[in-house]
Parts: sequence; structure tokens; C-alpha cells
Amino acid sequence: MKEFDTIAAIATPVGEGGISIIRVSGEKAIEISDSVFRAKNGKKISEMNTYTMRYGNIIDRETDDIIDEVIVALMKGPKSFTAEDVVEINCHGGVVATNKVLEQVIKAGARIAEPGEFTKRAFLNGRIDLSQAEAVMDIISAKTEVSMKAAVQQSKGRLSREINVLCDNLLNVLAAIEHTVDFTEDDEEIDPSVTENIKHKVEEFLQNTNNLLETAEEGKIIREGLSMVIVGKPNVGKSSLLNVLLNEKRAIVTDIAGTTRDVIEEYINLDGIPIKIVDTAGIRDTEDVVERIGVERSREKINEADLVVLMLDMSRELDNEDREIIESVKGKKYICILNKIDLNTKLNDKIVDELENKIETSTVTGFGIDVLKEKIKDMFFNGNIDTESIIITNTRHKQALFRAKENCEIALKEINNNAFLDLVSIYITSALKALGEITGAEIEEDLVNKIFSDFCVGK
Repeated sequence: MKEFDTIAAIATPVGEGGISIIRVSGEKAIEISDSVFRAKNGKKISEMNTYTMRYGNIIDRETDDIIDEVIVALMKGPKSFTAEDVVEINCHGGVVATNKVLEQVIKAGARIAEPGEFTKRAFLNGRIDLSQAEAVMDIISAKTEVSMKAAVQQSKGRLSREINVLCDNLLNVLAAIEHTVDFTEDDEEIDPSVTENIKHKVEEFLQNTNNLLETAEEGKIIREGLSMVIVGKPNVGKSSLLNVLLNEKRAIVTDIAGTTRDVIEEYINLDGIPIKIVDTAGIRDTEDVVERIGVERSREKINEADLVVLMLDMSRELDNEDREIIESVKGKKYICILNKIDLNTKLNDKIVDELENKIETSTVTGFGIDVLKEKIKDMFFNGNIDTESIIITNTRHKQALFRAKENCEIALKEINNNAFLDLVSIYITSALKALGEITGAEIEEDLVNKIFSDFCVGK
């Protein structure tokens, strides 16, 4: 276990509430907490058994005044979250009460924790690996039960176990190469069966890696959400569609073209898929400065989106604005909504006939909305969200796996070209190092600091 100073932070959201928790961790966590805590039974925290709680008061050491009535919990290292001695002070919620308790802990010798420092200590002390540490933040930021379940599985080491299997595979390759090189004379040919065995192990690694990477796209959507942008010219029903999907009047709907002048972003839960819906300003040429800025932002959102919902008005004939928008979504994953099916149909154009994934809807009656939802699931999850098969949810992990895969593909190519095994081992070692970046076995300090800086303070 590494040596660190003692840190403290508010571990619950700051604001009005029934309870707040101040977490203290480090070598002097018990000593510092004891100096500001007075138990009703007169006993000290240092006399408590681990995983027990005690009722008392936090006092001002200078005036001996009572700051707040609290319950203190003790978790002794190494069997705690940080693998250090941890004291959690459960005080009354509220900004003033919570900050006054924290202030006394800081005055007693602790320092304010940096973002993610508690979880960082758990990683540095070897209690969890880096992928499990990242899962902690995923649990906190989960937007649906499905994303929560995926994060919990990762926090319990599911990904780590898969990565360790891949690492063992590469270590066996390196051991076979080392043994072959060491026990083969300079003028002696390498047994072809040995080379074939090494080749088989590399191929096995590539197959297992590809299986993991196949889950990456779905995993990213589960973790970060699917970005879906609704586009179309003014008054085709974009804001009405947003309101129907949200089941609330989030966007203003009028008959006046150009009502929506900026992008509106909201999340919905589609059978466990977190979807960020972006309602954009109607795309058209306009002299209005504010509306023109909104139109430019709409075009930017089209390029950023995972899915574009193109809306056309069935009650109006296709015009140049529609054609321009249709051109802008080509090359993207899109669904074409033929809206206002409840009105007289005037839309009849060959360009529309050629569009894919067309769905007829009425945002007034709700017709076609369920079909739209099923279509989204079909496009990204083949209609079935199987959380048991999803392992890779983090873009950083995906990139590390790709680097490992690329190095092993080069190694396999060199084996097929009868290259020296020493050269092959260089690429295998690089692949092993890339895998180590996922669990933290091989990672630069700057990257570690960057990962934990994105955490909230107190976690």
C-alpha cells in the first residue's frame, strides 16, 4: 500500500437533503476524526471495531461548541474502498451544516481531496484495476438500468478477466518464442511445428480480440448514449416529434416557421438505451441573424450524430430546401420520417421513393412512433439488447484493443513471411503493453491523472 497524506471531501451532492457524508481517508483518518468527534458513550473512534458505527457530535476544537449531531462509520484498511483507514461522517444535509463539519476535519489536519482521488487511491493501492476504477464513474453517470448493469459488471472485474485471458495468451506466445530462440543453435533450423504452434496462438488471440471489439459499438451507446438529431426544414414537425418522444411539452410548437432557433437536447430511455435527442432549428436560408446561427448549429449536429432523423412534410410538395437537407444526410445512418400522414398527402417525388428506412407518422395522433422506436433498436442492436454479451463500453479500451490487434496482425504477417522470431516478439510485446493500458498494468502517469480528473470530488 502506498503512503499518502490524509484527504477529506463531501461524498454526497451538495444541497438540501436529509443526510450528507464527509469521507476521510488516509493514515491519520482515525486520529483526525477522533479530534473533532465526541461520542455519546465517551469512547473514541480508535476503540471501534471495523465496519461499525457510533453516534455523537462534531465539535469545534477551539470553542468546544457542537457543530452537528452525527453518526460516524469506520472501515479499517486494507478492507476499505481506498485500502486505507476510512472514516465516514454522516451529518445533516444542507450546505451550511455539511461545510461546517468538513471545515473542522480540514482544520484538524486533512486536506481537500482532488477529483476522483479516493478511487485513484483504490487503484494505486491495488484494490481495483484501472478498468474497474473507470466503472465507478460509469455507475454514477449511468442514465438507464442497462447502462448501470453494464457498469456494475465492469466494476466487478468482468472486463479485467477477459483482458487477463488475452494477456495470458500473449505471454504464452512470448514464452514459446523465448524457449525456441534460447534452445536453437545459430545454424539449426527452427522446427516448423513450433512456428505453427506460435502462429496458432496468435490467430487465437486475434479471434478473441475481434469477439470483444464486436461489442464495442453497442457498448459505447449503452455507456454514452445514442446521439439522435432531428432535421428538416421549418414546420415539418421536429419539435412535435421531440415532445411526443419525451411525453412532455419541452419544445415550443407553433405554425410560425423558425420558432426553434437553437438546438434543444434531451435524453429518453428507449428500453434501456439512453438516447440523446437533438431538436434542431429548421434548415433554410434566412436573413435573421439568430436563426442563421441556429441553422449552422443544426448542420454541425448532423455531422456529430450517430443517427439522423430526416423529417419531411407529407402535406407539402418537396422543395429545394427539402432536397438540400436530403443531400446533407447521405452517408449517415438515417431514418426518414414522413410526417403529417393524417393530412392530405401532396408529397410525391422520385427522390423520396429512393430513400431508405421510411416511416409514416403523425405527431398529432402518435401514429408510427412505436414503429420509429423499434426501427432504432433494429438499426443498432438488431432488435435485441443483450447486456450479457456487451463487454467493451469505453472508447479508451476499444482503442487499446485495436492497437493490440494491429500489432498481432503484423506479427502474424511476419510469421507467414518466415521472419526471425525475435522480430515477432517485438510486436507481441507491444500488443501486451497495449492491453496493460486497459487494466493499468502499463500506463503513463499523465493518463492516470487525466482519467481521474474527470471524476467528481468525493469519489
